[in-house]
Amino acid sequence: MPSIDTVADLFSAEGRLKAIPRRPARREALLAHLAGSLFEPDRSYTEREVNEALLTVHEDFPALRRHLVVGGHLARTKDGAAYRRQQQPGSPGGATLSVA
Repeated sequence: MPSIDTVADLFSAEGRLKAIPRRPARREALLAHLAGSLFEPDRSYTEREVNEALLTVHEDFPALRRHLVVGGHLARTKDGAAYRRQQQPGSPGGATLSVA
């Protein structure tokens, strides 16, 4: 059985995520990849836009969105209306954007 040590191995030939990894290190690698490939820095996204982007890779977009926020890859406003990619993940527990 082939080793699945790269993020690419988590995806099918069609570009769909086979499963959300349970192992924290594998999940973290996936989340970093998704944040970098699906979301532009310095741009705000609505929840609907985040959901639509995540739905392109996996049907459980709410779980992916939650993992991205909790892992500090995406920050969101307290009301959940806007999301923004974090340059350096590092606010575990869900980074929040300041509300202007």
